[in-house]
Amino acid sequence: MTARTPAAHPPAASAAIEIRDLEKTYSDGKRALKGVSFDVPRGSIFGLLGPNGAGKSTLINILAGLVNKTGGTARIWGFDIDADRRNAKRAIGIVPQEVLFDAFFTPRETMELQAGMYGIAPKDRRTMEILNAVRLGDKADAYSRTLSGGMKRRLLIAKALVHDPPILILDEPTAGVDIELRQQLWTYVREMHAAGTTIVLTTHYLEEAEELCDRIAIINHGEVVANDETGTLLKQAREKVLIAVVDRDLSEVPEGLPVMKAELKGARELVLTYDRAETGAGRLLTALSDRGLTVEDVSTREADLEDVFLHLTKSGAIDSAPGTEPAPVRTGADG
Repeated sequence: MTARTPAAHPPAASAAIEIRDLEKTYSDGKRALKGVSFDVPRGSIFGLLGPNGAGKSTLINILAGLVNKTGGTARIWGFDIDADRRNAKRAIGIVPQEVLFDAFFTPRETMELQAGMYGIAPKDRRTMEILNAVRLGDKADAYSRTLSGGMKRRLLIAKALVHDPPILILDEPTAGVDIELRQQLWTYVREMHAAGTTIVLTTHYLEEAEELCDRIAIINHGEVVANDETGTLLKQAREKVLIAVVDRDLSEVPEGLPVMKAELKGARELVLTYDRAETGAGRLLTALSDRGLTVEDVSTREADLEDVFLHLTKSGAIDSAPGTEPAPVRTGADG
């Protein structure tokens, strides 16, 4: 992708998106957002995580102008979403989770229609440039109904780029796709980021956020429970895993080990999850020795984003938005 030109003459601002004390209460009394505040740095890949019903969709819909906020402020590329709604909306492109196209529109027609909705003159449209960038140039005149699932996802991204926004919001871009396509979409995200686009990514795949995002905010029950650089967040996880291979076959896990969870793999491999604030590897090895076991090999695994997420969101039941069911957090090969 070629480098993009930032939106013309934005007000001076250090953040791509600035959110302060954002509130949303629906007519049924449900508080979807409870004073949410955070910044999305310009030029970053920012992850917005949280279980279903946490408030992510409400937040995105407010930024898109589809839902009215109850209180607080939000600025997109320096433009207030209330005082300067037109420029704020032009500064973002949103890639929705749902794949919805007219089955008998071609990608070229879809892009031309989208450009017209933004008032872009025909001579200024970049239809083929964008379609080529997402590897759909050779499908420009094929009916949308003939495109594969991956091609349709890429067409969604192309639509969101038609007005050259400096910020792209990707809402669950890899939900329900296979691992190969997920990897391809990760490549597109990196290419867009390298071209100068600020990316906001919502996802249920925690390894996706860990792999791509510079910074992550986690929302639960309409509140921000974490907001930091990805590496710093990972250091907050209290859980750690010790894997010990012992000198003899076991039929069960030894009793009384100071761990949160213990698993026996095969006959000799113990996988021990412990709270690093309560114990350490040395104490665990001593505990195994006290039980007559000699450890022949040992390794540890540092916490990953899944550990952080579960730690920060396990404090209470997860509320779902009206009419929805909670979705499981996906951590890898499923889907």
